[in-house]
Amino acid sequence: MLGRITDDAHPADVNSRRGLAAAILMGVVGPEVFIVQPGFVQGLVEQLGFDDRGAGYTASAEMFGIAATTILMTFIASRLNWRRVFALSLITMFAANAACTFTSSIDAFVALRFVAGLGAGGLVSLSFAAIGLTNNPDRNFGYLIMWVLIYGALGLLAMPSVYEVAGMDGVLWFFAVFPLIALPFVRDLPLSGETAVAVDVDAVTLPAGLKSMALLAMLAYFLAQGVVWAYLFLIGTTGGLDNQQVANGLMLSQFAGIAGAFTAALAGNRFGRSMPLTLGIAAGALCLWFLVGEFSFLVFALATAIYNFAWNMTHPFLLASMASFDARGRVVVYAVAMQMIGLAIGPGLAASVVHNGYFVNVNKLGAALFVLSLLLILPPVLAGARKLRPLPASAGALE
Repeated sequence: MLGRITDDAHPADVNSRRGLAAAILMGVVGPEVFIVQPGFVQGLVEQLGFDDRGAGYTASAEMFGIAATTILMTFIASRLNWRRVFALSLITMFAANAACTFTSSIDAFVALRFVAGLGAGGLVSLSFAAIGLTNNPDRNFGYLIMWVLIYGALGLLAMPSVYEVAGMDGVLWFFAVFPLIALPFVRDLPLSGETAVAVDVDAVTLPAGLKSMALLAMLAYFLAQGVVWAYLFLIGTTGGLDNQQVANGLMLSQFAGIAGAFTAALAGNRFGRSMPLTLGIAAGALCLWFLVGEFSFLVFALATAIYNFAWNMTHPFLLASMASFDARGRVVVYAVAMQMIGLAIGPGLAASVVHNGYFVNVNKLGAALFVLSLLLILPPVLAGARKLRPLPASAGALE
């Protein structure tokens, strides 16, 4: 059956429209739960009766599954048949999500979320690699980000209505069926690919201490994202908004995220990296102070829109910085691992500071981690810029 799905004899070109569409589809299906995690966590609390902490730990379990597979693929992807990994990942996600509708055990549910994450991690890792093999990866990663955020906007908008009509099982069955839709496209993906890191033209080799600071900055930044993103829906409802208002605000924020990603793509390295990183990370921290206590829909919508804009503008600059910190391009590989570890630990870390249904400590923790990440990333970024200044004008203009 697996051989029939993968059709290893079928030629595929990831630069063709069908091949690129297949890779992008896998990149959307992989994080299908994480992208709508605020709505999913809300469902765990309101539909399944999880307490706030239990919901956070459950979200964290799935992210640990994604992180585990993503890190593993960094080392073994070049030795595997990619189509078979894609197919097995999709089937695993279907089985784990479907099984969640049949269990009443919380422990079994959490274990199944981890298994679903294992499958999702295979898709995230290899779809990223496949798009990286295209002739125009910068543009194509832009398309991927766009479709991921559109999916997130529509998903967050629809989830309250789905909960009313079909409960948590309706959402879980969507998460189960969506991967099956992608199965016919597996044959259009590469069988394998050489692992190649695209090294930035302004790459410099920094001392080990500065590289370590950069990697810790990546960990701190995505710890902050994992802390805040999982509880953003519940922060909204605790602030006095109803479920649909929160869903509408988060949907609008996804479109702001699209604008943030394309702002980074248009700006490139034209203004250096220290300025956009400072603005983006600081904006993420400041937004959280407006989401304390009770607030209006307008405040929530604006704060989450700026937050998501800043996140999706900052992320490309962080990755570009990591790529420039080592002329051999290895730092960016470790940085992606730090990203997934941060997103995995974040929800559980946030759960440990939730107190009696109030989330002010989540906001404080997220803001503190954002500030820490900014303090850690600026020294290596500025050091890299200083190393480039003595270069001829044609090279120095790149920074």
